[in-house]
Amino acid sequence: MLLKPTPKQIKKILYYLGRIIIIFGFLSLLPLLVSVIFRETEPAFDFIIGSGVCFIFGFILVRVFKTDEELNWIEGMLLVSLSWIVAMFLASIPLFLSRHYHSYLDACFEAMSGLATTGLTLIIDLEHLSFAHNFWRHLLMFIGGQGIVIVALSFLVRGSSGAFKMYVGEARGEKILPNVISTSRFIWTVSFVYLCLGTIILGIVGIAEGLKPLRSFFHSLCIFMAGFDTGGFSLHSQNIIYYHSILIEIITISFMILGAINFKLHYSLWTGNFKEIFKNIETKTFFFTVLISFFIVIFGLAQRCFYPNLVIYFRRGFYQLISAHTGTGFTTLYSMKGWPILSILGLIVAMGLGGGSCSTTGGIKVFRIGIIFKGLFQDIKRILLPESAVFSEKFHHTQKLILEDTQIRVCLQITLFYIILYFIGAVVGVAFGYPFLESLFESTSASANVGLSCGITQPQMPALLKIIYIIQMCVGRLEFISIFSILGLLWAILKGR
Repeated sequence: MLLKPTPKQIKKILYYLGRIIIIFGFLSLLPLLVSVIFRETEPAFDFIIGSGVCFIFGFILVRVFKTDEELNWIEGMLLVSLSWIVAMFLASIPLFLSRHYHSYLDACFEAMSGLATTGLTLIIDLEHLSFAHNFWRHLLMFIGGQGIVIVALSFLVRGSSGAFKMYVGEARGEKILPNVISTSRFIWTVSFVYLCLGTIILGIVGIAEGLKPLRSFFHSLCIFMAGFDTGGFSLHSQNIIYYHSILIEIITISFMILGAINFKLHYSLWTGNFKEIFKNIETKTFFFTVLISFFIVIFGLAQRCFYPNLVIYFRRGFYQLISAHTGTGFTTLYSMKGWPILSILGLIVAMGLGGGSCSTTGGIKVFRIGIIFKGLFQDIKRILLPESAVFSEKFHHTQKLILEDTQIRVCLQITLFYIILYFIGAVVGVAFGYPFLESLFESTSASANVGLSCGITQPQMPALLKIIYIIQMCVGRLEFISIFSILGLLWAILKGR
């Protein structure tokens, strides 16, 4: 029998939740600077209202539930889940006030899509959305890509022993530096350095392509946040194809791959250990899965002679594949209508696999795929070798590690959970009358936090399906553990003692 949470536990969770909400309130003031730069009056009031709600709500929780006690494991997990849910509701306030959404539910969908770095959108008339609101959509991806709780660990927590519980609860199981607070600050340092470099490079390219300087650097800032954090939001409904620039496409591919790399690997690169790229199990697995899924996509397109030359195959086929595999959702297509079934299946596989663990991407993660195949090869060796033979399978992940049965089992469990999640959404889509393949594509895109769409995600789709996709985006981003903890809490409240 599960134990009901005690008032003391609830007090701790709500206190730390209040602190996170206050930080979120400060972040929601940043679009005010954009509204001042571009002289937008009404959007400024939307964000004053949104941040005001955050401050009021946050300060009430901090004052009423003030405590100096640390969080335990289950409390840290519950805090993470609640933080993401509350952040969605608060982030959606200025979006809804923009009057570019049919309902508050649609604004919540957009907010969760941004925070979970998914990129599916229900916005109406994107071309006329204000600069401030557009910046907020992309900033949500930058916040969510690094992690809401990572913000708290970087700027709020002072060496808390509860920090690691929160860190793990946000689907980050690897410490880069000796403690998670230093790790969190390193993640933000890397992200800000890349943000500055990426914005400058893309801004210069944008000017060369004909954009005015201020507009070019604004576009560059937003594109980088959506690309590096593998989100896929864009400033125009045509997405990346709006720019009609192969140079911008090549640069955004590099952003997507950077975002899909484990931050632990970024640390190796920053410290000069470039050999790690060629030895790491994640990078090797990523290379092979990209190769295989790209072959599937291209084979399907080539059978139908879909594009006239190799350059177009690269700009359409390879770009969608990298966008899908890194979980970004950028596109250089006006529509996927007419694509061969085999090519769509290739994209579904790529989306489902995802990028590196402890990165900004979603999906199963190539680390787990690599471990599962290592385990498979280990079992084959056990069958082929004599019974008296003793051996151990090893793999390289910033250091030489011995493959253990526990690792394989955990990787298989998480992979199975993701596959079930993909198919649940597909079944719900079919129940609402959509074709199975399109439903599976959209469900995988939502659950793996990708953002590519075959046309199902629209403001007119059923409200229940919107809610299902919101849940999938959140569950896929947090990788089940935190979500299971909040479900356990609800069950304990109802049935516990």
